[in-house]
Amino acid sequence: MFQAIRRVSLNPYKTIPLAVALYLLFSMVSISLSQIFLFLSFLCWLIILIREKQKPLFPSFFWPLLAYSILSLLSSFFSVNPEISLKDCRELLLFLIIPIIYVGFRREKTLLRANLALLASAYISLLYSFYYFIFMASPGERITGFMGHYMTQAGLLLLFSTMALSIFFFSREKTRFLWGLGFILSLFALTLTLTRSSWIGIVLAACFILLLYKPKSLIIVPLALGLFFLVSPQHIKKRAVSTISLRTESNKQRLEYFRAGIKIIRDYPILGTGPDTVDMVFKNPKYELSEKAKMNVHLHNNITQIAAERGILTLLAWLIFMAWTFISLLKLLRKKDPILYPFTAAALAAILGLAFAGLFEYNFADSEITTLFLYMMTIPFALARIRKKNENIYI
Repeated sequence: MFQAIRRVSLNPYKTIPLAVALYLLFSMVSISLSQIFLFLSFLCWLIILIREKQKPLFPSFFWPLLAYSILSLLSSFFSVNPEISLKDCRELLLFLIIPIIYVGFRREKTLLRANLALLASAYISLLYSFYYFIFMASPGERITGFMGHYMTQAGLLLLFSTMALSIFFFSREKTRFLWGLGFILSLFALTLTLTRSSWIGIVLAACFILLLYKPKSLIIVPLALGLFFLVSPQHIKKRAVSTISLRTESNKQRLEYFRAGIKIIRDYPILGTGPDTVDMVFKNPKYELSEKAKMNVHLHNNITQIAAERGILTLLAWLIFMAWTFISLLKLLRKKDPILYPFTAAALAAILGLAFAGLFEYNFADSEITTLFLYMMTIPFALARIRKKNENIYI
């Protein structure tokens, strides 16, 4: 063990790609193992900064996310329960995956190979999901894969699907067909989670990728959706139809959460109630939530949740982060670099899909989803940095 630690301290640049690859391998399989390898990559990154006396380097979109973190900490100190809020702020360290990925890879091939671990993780998760559905699940059960909650599984599948579809259409690598098959399988697994927000999110993301590929291919979407609906079991059809119904209990609760969220924002406009404390506050009768709605722990909406628990300024920082990232990715996309293009298109589609799903679910607080999302956002910029550095060497 001590020899392994010594090797890490001697070769952090070699260890970060391995640690990141192992994080990706377990990203859809084991939360604890993925976090262990992510922490290992963090230690290696610190070693690089200290040994080489470097300043942290990161893409420009990290600045508003840094502001989001600082404001979240400030909100915690003025929280209705500072102890809980400060404990929740530990998850802000996950944002460091951005500078880790950005400087931790020095070769294109190393990053591209590490990314294959995500494909392997998805296949393991998908095979287990189908096995569980066929042999163990009760009728109508929402499939969670290896995750603790079906919405976490749905969010991860949404992100993987955007990566898989983009690589299939835009990559020249032979593995593109494995990514294509993974996309098809992930659609079935995503259906089994019965998570409507992610269903719509993947449709929007897929439409964006098809628009970039061939605009005429968008005709596939309504045809595929229609066929999929016809052959689906009755409980899936009912779930799909319930998306546009205000009579379902879950939709009624979301309206309750929205109204309560607006009232909380008015009462705590600057710094919010404090991270992870909204559920303590909205139990107050003045916010008029039903007893069943009070059993939940968040407001089922990224925008109202962030504003209510962290304040309007923090929400503004988060919105700037999302917009800044999207615009920066669009600039990369216009270069039409064949290596960058699949990952850039995937990242843009992921923003659209996750942002829409986040109108009905607080998915930015789900650490597994957030970490994979930030990884996907950083890949194009890390590759661009590597390519630019290599070009300067040969000039």
